Amino acid sequence: MQLTYYTDYSLRVLMYLAVHPDRLVSVPEIADRYGISRNHLVKVVHNLARGGYIKSYRGKGGGIELARDPAKINIGEVVRYTEGPPKLVECFDAERNRCVITNACGLAEVIAEACDNFFATLDRYTLADLLKRRARLAKILSVSAGLD
Repeated sequence: MQLTYYTDYSLRVLMYLAVHPDRLVSVPEIADRYGISRNHLVKVVHNLARGGYIKSYRGKGGGIELARDPAKINIGEVVRYTEGPPKLVECFDAERNRCVITNACGLAEVIAEACDNFFATLDRYTLADLLKRRARLAKILSVSAGLD
């Protein structure tokens, strides 16, 4: 299974905000630190705010911050939110399925079980769990480190 860049960027934004809990952070700052498109990141941030994962403040002095404690942000929940329902094989999409062996094939059951196990693993972790190396992350993601 491969996550989209959208989900990857979403998780990176959440980690960045968790490492900088003492201030509002700007989208350009995050984009610059990760070397990713600002335009794409704006969409990611908007979606995370709509989902209640972050708070966004407009205007001068505005920025973004986590809306919840990192220990209350479940990684499986975030991945489900950003990825939507998994459609790993054609028969998972009832509207577009044209596979002629769907009714006789056991592949969908195996893939569904694997997907359930994938999410069960992600469900065991929170954003706080991803910050075990917080000092190292903070050093790498430090704005001042990028400006020196």
